[in-house]
Amino acid sequence: LDLRVRAQRIQIDELVVDDPRQVLAHARQAALDDPETAEQLGYSATEPLPLPDAAALLCALYETDALTAMGLRLTRHTTRVSASNQQTEPVSLVRSTAPDPEG
Repeated sequence: LDLRVRAQRIQIDELVVDDPRQVLAHARQAALDDPETAEQLGYSATEPLPLPDAAALLCALYETDALTAMGLRLTRHTTRVSASNQQTEPVSLVRSTAPDPEG
């Protein structure tokens, strides 16, 4: 009898670009500062990044708190948790929160 339970937690932050110029500038600098990581993500410091690619690069390299200072705004945070063993169906939980709008 295998009593091991496997659990998985996935956290998803949904952000929107509030300041495209700032996002592009930070992404260019991030690609220069960490070319190896940028290359692993398919980006080059020598080629201009489209805005979606720039936002993706920043999200891959920085925590949410830092991203808000780079021209991105958190719109929703979702945590998905599942747990199961070989004898049972997975149990899942999804919790989603949105920040309070400023007022």
